[in-house]
Amino acid sequence: MIGSVPVGGDAPISVQTMTNTLTSDANATIGQIRRCEEAGVDIIRVSCPDRESTAALGQIVREARVPIVADIHFHYKRALEAADAGAACLRINPGNIGSAERVREVIAAARANRCAIRIGVNAGSLERHLLEKYGEPCPEALVESALDHIRILEDHGFRDYKVAVKASDVFLAVAAYQQLADAVDCPLHLGITEAGGLIGGTVKSSIGIGSLLWAGIGDTIRVSLSAEPEEEVRVGYEILKGLGIRSRGVRVVSCPSCARQGFDVIRTVETLEERLQHIKTPMSLSVLGCVVNGPGEARETDIGITGGGNGTHMVFLSGVTDHHVKDAGMVDHIVRLVEAKAAEIEAAAEHPLTLDAA
Repeated sequence: MIGSVPVGGDAPISVQTMTNTLTSDANATIGQIRRCEEAGVDIIRVSCPDRESTAALGQIVREARVPIVADIHFHYKRALEAADAGAACLRINPGNIGSAERVREVIAAARANRCAIRIGVNAGSLERHLLEKYGEPCPEALVESALDHIRILEDHGFRDYKVAVKASDVFLAVAAYQQLADAVDCPLHLGITEAGGLIGGTVKSSIGIGSLLWAGIGDTIRVSLSAEPEEEVRVGYEILKGLGIRSRGVRVVSCPSCARQGFDVIRTVETLEERLQHIKTPMSLSVLGCVVNGPGEARETDIGITGGGNGTHMVFLSGVTDHHVKDAGMVDHIVRLVEAKAAEIEAAAEHPLTLDAA
């Protein structure tokens, strides 16, 4: 358990991100957490490099609606302070924080505060003896590092942990996770670290995280992008939606557009994706530019729009042609339809029909 969020076993794959504000600035950090919460984040990590950060952590934990993970690297006192401040999890490598006594203190603080631990092995910060042994970061080195850190926790009887073996190289990361999954039975935190910007990082993360999840490996994910944290959350959900693992919000089916399009598909989809971010209810929307594939796709989605001639387009509801709409006001019309459908689905979930057994 990371706070109230279960990780591992049959629990849903959880989506994480990390703030990039100064944690010592509690108000700025809480503001960023709010935006991530609106995007659907399950768990948020904040960096705690100094005493000012852990001092602000208590307020952040109290005001956040999701569990907070404290990112600790070398200073064990930050881990003690974060655990006492209410962090739901410590991201720390127990082998990097010094003496055996310090390790015992951190584990004792985590246990006393019901705080989990995430072992975070990274190809960019492997221990020197492993680099000397293997010559370079490789799957075997990442897994050996993870097993060394796991052994420390296990030797102290601490088992509330999850593990990550991240690398910026997709093949290295995937191979490391595959080997680790064969070696241990504990929750795995997936990620392709330093993946890049919004487009490049999304592609790399989708390949790496997606292939592991497809193989049944992984329990919680963080998409690492040089982009705002809420974008990481949205991409994470898109990966899960694409695999049919977990759904949140509107799944858009749209064509790449061509000369047959009856309206500007690209701009329409861009606008709809932006305006429908507030929809949390899982549902599908197809936006197709012409009648070649449009009707067929629209029949498979909750709501569909297919481009027609003379600025008049077909609207499908629940797979059936329902009415037509003109160019003017088309986007506003689709937004209203999606909002109404979401409200209908939510109402049905809250008040399901019951059958009289008699």
